Amino acid sequence: MITAAEYGNTSWELSVQVDQRDGDESMRFKLRVKGDLHIGGLMLKLVEKIKAPQDWSDHALWWDQRNMWLLKTHWTLDKYGIQADADLRYTPQHKPLLLQLPNMKTIKMTVSYSSLLFKTVSEICRMLNIRRSEELSLLKPPDDPSKKKKKKEKNSFLDDVLDMDALNGGTSGTGSPVYSKTMTATYDPENGMPLSATSLWFGDNPLSSSQPNLPPAELAKLYQPLSLVDKAAINAGWLDSSRSLMELGIQEDDRLLLRFKYHFFFDLNPKYDAVRITQLYEQARWCILLEEIDCTDEEMLMFASLQYHICKLTLSSEPCDFSKEPEMDEVEAALSNLEVTLEGGTTDRMLEDITDIPELADSLRLFRPKKLTLRPYKEYWFVFKDTTISYYKNKEMSSGEPIEQFHLRGCEVVPDVNVTDKKFGIKLLLPVADGMNEIYIRCDNETQYAKWKAACILASKGKTMAYSSYRSEVKNIQSFLQMKSMAPPAGQSAPNLDAMEMNAECFVSPRYAKKHKAKQLTARILEAHQNIARLTLMEAKMRFIQAWQSLPEFGIKYYIVRFRGSKKDEILGISYNRLIRIDMSSGLPITTWRFANMKQWNVNWEIRQVAIEFDQNVTIAFSCASCDCKVVHEYIGGYIFLSTRSKDQNETLDEELFHKLTGGQQ
Repeated sequence: MITAAEYGNTSWELSVQVDQRDGDESMRFKLRVKGDLHIGGLMLKLVEKIKAPQDWSDHALWWDQRNMWLLKTHWTLDKYGIQADADLRYTPQHKPLLLQLPNMKTIKMTVSYSSLLFKTVSEICRMLNIRRSEELSLLKPPDDPSKKKKKKEKNSFLDDVLDMDALNGGTSGTGSPVYSKTMTATYDPENGMPLSATSLWFGDNPLSSSQPNLPPAELAKLYQPLSLVDKAAINAGWLDSSRSLMELGIQEDDRLLLRFKYHFFFDLNPKYDAVRITQLYEQARWCILLEEIDCTDEEMLMFASLQYHICKLTLSSEPCDFSKEPEMDEVEAALSNLEVTLEGGTTDRMLEDITDIPELADSLRLFRPKKLTLRPYKEYWFVFKDTTISYYKNKEMSSGEPIEQFHLRGCEVVPDVNVTDKKFGIKLLLPVADGMNEIYIRCDNETQYAKWKAACILASKGKTMAYSSYRSEVKNIQSFLQMKSMAPPAGQSAPNLDAMEMNAECFVSPRYAKKHKAKQLTARILEAHQNIARLTLMEAKMRFIQAWQSLPEFGIKYYIVRFRGSKKDEILGISYNRLIRIDMSSGLPITTWRFANMKQWNVNWEIRQVAIEFDQNVTIAFSCASCDCKVVHEYIGGYIFLSTRSKDQNETLDEELFHKLTGGQQ
């Protein structure tokens, strides 16, 4: 018994709702508490009052009104500000969640709703055996109430749910990875280095096998032409990595999309990344099929031939057996991996004399675009030295002063190629104070194009042709051009149209399929396939990913913004190296700013306006209309736009996000 004075002054009744894991109806209890009672003591009193034979170790208190977890069990009720009107829930921290993987298949997993999203994604990736979890995040699909019923019918064939908890023997989100036989992880959790080959510890994993292509009729149901505004609406769905699922309003059994968000894929290793490479390939494949990224007809055929090859190998061949590889000492293997990572192969480390930096000198054609003019290319003599291109009227005048010089450090190199029409162009976007200058250079043949483009790519990074990766860059470009070539290799007969057992329309977007008859499409895919027919399954997936990365629009995220001083909304494209201001009505770029020229940036959190200062006193400011500027949306060559958080929140946010995406810069 307590006295009346004690009843009125020092204690009160607190209402707590208890959610049970087994799906039973929730119970509500009233406890008499004091302000100096700590959260751990409150949970102990609650469990004693419930008197139910159940494991309550995963339960924690959730405060609905404040939208927060009470996870600091040593804090008192007074310190949290909890009074008699607080409505608390004693609920499990791990709850089931429906996740749509990049391959468009849905799985059901028990995940943490109380950890920061960054850590939750890391745990999900550990369960799925996907390394480098910092490259992925969760995306909330955009709501479309008007088409909700139709979409449910349309996507019914994708609604088969794979229960990962059942595959893991009924474990929760804290269990071992799927199909793990003897180990809890395939890589060291401290440094992320592989412990051994994935195939030695894992059996047949459904997530490492590519999904068969959908029939054209089903693919047409999923296809929806996307404008820049639509793409901005999709990007607005990325969840805040610094908050928990519960704080973000995600409820039990909600459906979210697991996607590769930061388009920088570090250390892709076929020996250890079977699941990661397959899911990355699937995300790229759907991106091409649904036209979320633009590509030319020639590129569409190249992607189609790679898909056909991958599909054919998946259905017919046995899985990769890494055990057939020669045994290698652990130290030797580590040194070999380090060599690859540092781009310094044993035979092609540097050129013989590093003091003699190579030069390129060729007769090329130049065009500088102007409004209301055609494209008359003029021939000049070009000299590429260090990171600078100079051009002269002819070869004889190359010993004098050049007509003009282009400094390529920090520029953007965009391919302008059509192999079928023998068009080998390089588009250079050179940074200037008010944006970017466009320069078009036309080469005569594939060899010339590969050498000049490789030199331009290295120069844009501030490296010369003496750098170790120049030769490999040239070979990669030539290999990519060979894939795009429709001509069969020398000595090979014309393709047999009856050899394709699958429908050719499955491998291209519905819009492209309408342009060509089925027989014509089959012939063109088989012609392109002859150039890649000898690739292994994993090599073909890697080639697809590399080709996807080479597209001009790869990695650009779009947002609806309002620039300071403007009276209308515009589109802002953010890539890893630049900002692009785009007119919303026409979709044409207005201005481009490179992050290499950025001096500083800050955010006015009261009006939610981002201000950025570039070199030569160029300053821009904008507020984001399509999403919250507090969400980490893009890593930008050493910078990350993120919210101002409290000291505690910044300490709990995993530092890997900064170190792996920004190289340690903050």
